[in-house]
Amino acid sequence: MTTQRTRSLGRPTLDAVAARAGVGRGTVSRVVNGSPQVSPEARAAVQQAIAELGYVPNRAARALVTQRTDSVALVVSESGERVFTEPFFAAIVRGISSGLLETPMQLWLAMAQSPVERERVEHHLTNQHVDGVLLLSLHDSDPLPTLLEERGLPAVLGGRPARMLQPGAQPAWFVDVDNVGGARQAVEYLTRQGRRRIATIAGPQDMGVGLARLTGYTEAVKTNGAGVNPDLIVYGDFSEGSGASGMRRLLDACPDLDAVFVASDLMAFGALRTLREAGRRVPEDVAVIGFDDATIALRADPPLTTVFQPVEEMGRQMARLLVARIRGDDIPAAQIVLDTQLVHRASA
Repeated sequence: MTTQRTRSLGRPTLDAVAARAGVGRGTVSRVVNGSPQVSPEARAAVQQAIAELGYVPNRAARALVTQRTDSVALVVSESGERVFTEPFFAAIVRGISSGLLETPMQLWLAMAQSPVERERVEHHLTNQHVDGVLLLSLHDSDPLPTLLEERGLPAVLGGRPARMLQPGAQPAWFVDVDNVGGARQAVEYLTRQGRRRIATIAGPQDMGVGLARLTGYTEAVKTNGAGVNPDLIVYGDFSEGSGASGMRRLLDACPDLDAVFVASDLMAFGALRTLREAGRRVPEDVAVIGFDDATIALRADPPLTTVFQPVEEMGRQMARLLVARIRGDDIPAAQIVLDTQLVHRASA
């Protein structure tokens, strides 16, 4: 007959972990709950004791004490096909997972593109299910940030919202890269190489990233003393197909263009395909620069000059900022912008 005592003996307790680690029960509790108020030596001893004893925290009991679920959601407003095939999303998830590694937080992923998906996700985003939310690929009309604020759920955005680029906009918690500066650097480089008819395939203008990269392009063109020619600007959705079709439209409108700045590497990959089909040599006839420095940039023909953005670090910073909000820590910056840099390869 199994008694309560034998069940207890079979499942290691906080006290057993504390005895093995040579620390107090409160120290074990702080380590298990991800508190930063533990010395590195004590944390290492507790983690070793947990591993040796096979201790598994009682999440239900801890939730009653902490009023937390120890879960955070990553909500991506894209289709599953894009999330699982485009390298940007894989890098973001790796970074977020790394940022949560030293915490008890578990990450769950949801796609919220279709009405059915959005309804399901919105129903689940409550403090009974998650402690906070990370939002990615937001379009400006997306109601999720407002909904989360009304529910009192901490949220961190991946990327500056398009509305934040307008004067007097309401603040938001976000991690972004210097999209304006990176795009400007790319176009200035093309200008220094003697290119005079520089086009762009921009991203969606209801997304902060699309708007910012177009802003960098137009600033660089104006600095060079040229006016912005609308015939040299087309728009895509960051997919390879939209880059290919955008390049066709540019060649039809301005057959004498000699360079193109493309707002993502995937779109640039599509643009390169169109240029080959049109018999244009890269970079001799048309120089091409992308944005991301994804692995596809090295596989391109020719290898793609591109703007590097630290996507994994962006994910790590998003996770750390959200955890700090959940814990109520003092936060030095609610808006983090990471540097970009131009990576020189054969396409420009």
